Amino acid sequence: MIIRLAKTTKIPVGLHLDHGKSYDICRECIKHGYSSVMIDASHLPYHENVNLTRRVVRYAHKHKVTVEAEIGRLAGIEDDIQVKKGEAMYTDPQEAQRFAHATGCDALAVAIGTSHGAYKFKGTPKLRIDILTEIARNVNIPLVLHGASGVKTKWINRVNRYGGMLAHARGVPDTLLRKAVRHGVAKINTDTDLRIAFTAGVRKHLAEHPSDFDPRAIIEIGRSFIQQVAEDRIQVFGSADSA
Repeated sequence: MIIRLAKTTKIPVGLHLDHGKSYDICRECIKHGYSSVMIDASHLPYHENVNLTRRVVRYAHKHKVTVEAEIGRLAGIEDDIQVKKGEAMYTDPQEAQRFAHATGCDALAVAIGTSHGAYKFKGTPKLRIDILTEIARNVNIPLVLHGASGVKTKWINRVNRYGGMLAHARGVPDTLLRKAVRHGVAKINTDTDLRIAFTAGVRKHLAEHPSDFDPRAIIEIGRSFIQQVAEDRIQVFGSADSA
């Protein structure tokens, strides 16, 4: 469906696999028309990560598909990937350089202090821009920042106003995201923000129309809220009018 819709617009559309866990799933996505895949073997020892990533890269490049890989680990939960705080680690700049050279990957996700989910920081939000700067200096491919949702108060309040329980949720401030872009990040993953906006819309509709049972009507405002967040993120990341 996405591939067919993509052909109807002049805006370039990429169909990307996020956090692919195995060679087989990456291969299947490539066979079905994905333009890029991510192989996330960051939970494996370094050499196993290299070997698996290199294998995916070889297959993908034969089919003119780009590959994102990851080194370093982000805390939090996304889909069925869970990393405890104590198991998270920053990306080592020298190791990142060796990894990129050894695997031939096209983009590299790095860990500089973000985390998956809606509860990213307890104290003052902070990213290791110094680590990012050193990685960017030595790795000549696009860098990727996962776990980078802003978790704006505006949307949290909307969820909670209609019965949600997202107290103390906190994300990455726009100022830090802009700084990360200036220091080498080329791709930013935003998922939690979209989920929160969609949830706010669904909760609002059901609260105001308790007798409604048409799923098309229930999700309509959620979709419009997602669009608002996407447009805001495009502006914050500095990618407006860049397609």
